[in-house]
Amino acid sequence: MNWIRSSLFALVVLIVTPPYVVFGWLTFFLPPDTRHRIISSWAHVVLWFVWHLLGIRYRVLGEENIPSRPVVVLSKHQSAWETMALQQIFPKLSFVLKKELLKVPFLGWGLAQLEMIAIDRSAGKDALEQVVDQGRDRLQDGYSIVVFPEGTRVPVGQARRYKLGGAWLATQTATPVIPVAHNAGEFWRRNAFLKKPGEITVSVGPVIETEGRTPQEVNQLAETWIEGEMHRLFPHHFEGN
Repeated sequence: MNWIRSSLFALVVLIVTPPYVVFGWLTFFLPPDTRHRIISSWAHVVLWFVWHLLGIRYRVLGEENIPSRPVVVLSKHQSAWETMALQQIFPKLSFVLKKELLKVPFLGWGLAQLEMIAIDRSAGKDALEQVVDQGRDRLQDGYSIVVFPEGTRVPVGQARRYKLGGAWLATQTATPVIPVAHNAGEFWRRNAFLKKPGEITVSVGPVIETEGRTPQEVNQLAETWIEGEMHRLFPHHFEGN
């Protein structure tokens, strides 16, 4: 049954995505906010099929921690699911992503039409400047910014070194940080065609204020909360580690 569901879901994404990209091109004359709402609705449509076709639902803990002002969201990254779901959980988002993604047919072309922050990860310190320069503009326009501090999707029960980019942006722009933990990889594994039905738990942590703190301190606070929450909520991920 999971094979059938996953195959149908892949077919739905193939059918839905190209028209959205073409429609996005046709909205070039509209204000950026309007274009963003129209094009990002793709994620909401796909999540409907994730829920009703794949049987993957989710619940959110700590919704009261989501402020109305723009923030930098530092999130655990396990699958493609959270790149869509965070757009439902947080209003008006921009993502920090690697420039190569913009070359992916249809999906990348769609991302290129949104107010994303595309960086060249091989640029070293210059990449941090790219994040701050573009991120400051997005924050001023009312966007919250999502950064996956581990840099890539990480298998369930594992963690990678948290990079400074998100914390650096937050401290340079005096923007609060919101940490996010979840177990999406339990049902939607990295690069896996087969998805399993179940309920994903997304936990939104308390605001981490950046005033008077270094990027290293902010990064450490976020990592400590996220990894601690992962162990608290999903201890079965770490059995035997």
